[in-house]
Amino acid sequence: MFYVYVLYSFKDKKLYVGYTSDLRKRIKRHLSGKTQAMKSRLPATLIYYEAFLSKTDALKKEKFYKSGRGHEVLYKILKDSLAQVKTK
Repeated sequence: MFYVYVLYSFKDKKLYVGYTSDLRKRIKRHLSGKTQAMKSRLPATLIYYEAFLSKTDALKKEKFYKSGRGHEVLYKILKDSLAQVKTK
């Protein structure tokens, strides 16, 4: 399986989109500050992920979510989830 995931940073109130083949391991690395991308943006939480059988499909979806239109779609999909995490 291949995963596209979204983290929410409580520090800067922004989303981080990534791709991995081992979701648990990758999220653990992010949340423990062992990745450059999230190190300065902690604390954070996993708020969304999608699973794919194809690596190519997962990479395409990650690229889309990182685009302007992709961010719009993510914010619509995650509207209620974002409202919940912003109150924490």
